[in-house]
Formats: sequence, C-alpha cells, structure tokens
Amino acid sequence: MRVLITGFDPFGEETINPAWEAVQLLPHQVGKLKLIKEQLPTSFTRALAKLETILEGAHFDYVVLVGQHGGVSALQIERVAINLANARMTDNDGYAPQEQPVIPAAPTAYFASLPTQQIVEAICETGIPAQASFSAGTFVCNASMFYVLHLAATKYPHLKAGFIHVPYLPQQVVTQPGVASLPKETTAAALETALRVLGGY
Repeated sequence: MRVLITGFDPFGEETINPAWEAVQLLPHQVGKLKLIKEQLPTSFTRALAKLETILEGAHFDYVVLVGQHGGVSALQIERVAINLANARMTDNDGYAPQEQPVIPAAPTAYFASLPTQQIVEAICETGIPAQASFSAGTFVCNASMFYVLHLAATKYPHLKAGFIHVPYLPQQVVTQPGVASLPKETTAAALETALRVLGGY
C-alpha cells in the first residue's frame, strides 16, 4: 500500500516546521506501507495545487497530512475539516482569506476517513501524548485536509485521508517558558505508530 505523508514549510516568523522535520525522519517503508514524503507550501493556493498534482500522478491508498499547531502539548488527531478559509495571519504568499469557502459549492464539512480513535489510543500506549481534535482551524492546514477529503469523495473513492497536528519543537520555544514542545524524534515515533495502525499491525 502507498501512503502520501506531507509536512509544511515554515511560516509566520518561524524558520523551521516541526511537521516536516518529523516527516523527514520517517523510514521509506513501514511494514507493508510504502511512504512517499512531500513538503507542502504554507499557501492556500499552492498547497492545494500541489496536492492535486501529486494525487493525479500516482495511486495512493492513504494521505496523512501533518502540520504545526503551536502551543499544544499532544499530537492532535483531527476528526473534521470545514469548508471555510478564515486566516488570522497571511500565508507564505501574503494571502489572508476571510470568510471564504475552501471549495465553492462543496459540502460544509468532511470527517477524516482514517481510524482516528485507534490512532489516538495506539500513540498514547507508547507513552506519547495524543488526543482527538474536532477543529483543524481555518488556515492552510484545514484547507488542505478539506481539499484532500473532497477529492476522495468526488474523484478517488478508494482514498482514505486525515490530518495530524503536532506541537512545537523545543528550539521554537526557547524564549517562551511554559509553552509545550516535543522533540522531532518523539513526534516521528508517534507518526510511525499512526502509520502502523493504518497497516493493520
């Protein structure tokens, strides 16, 4: 089985993104799952376009999108993506949509099609904090999740997809005492556990 797993490039004032740093540490094969790793731009327009191009060019059984959620202390296994782009900051192209649909005339929301609760439980069993989340926000992370789930619903019915938000890296919070973080190795181990759930072992 083939899995597309993605992480974003740095955005805002950050020079590093924990999602991509962790994804890069993953092996290319997890059991029977072959991983294809791609970095997505933190851009409403370019991230969606890149996802469309990647999915058109090859068969994937799963898409696991990974993004940064600064301030959280546990991996957030997202359950829902909504059809709303409402940015509190500009993306890497200087774009900040307000009250716009991700895809006009598409449904209001989609549920992740990954076994989210099993993933939460499996990660927690390894001693790494994880929890279900019912809001992926309204920035590029949510837009990317919604877009992939819409493609799955309309074009790739075999495709299962979802999103995992991860905490800051320790070096991102050096000057922010009390803000939670996880080493990239720990985050990568949690992501590998999530992948093993998808592989059925």
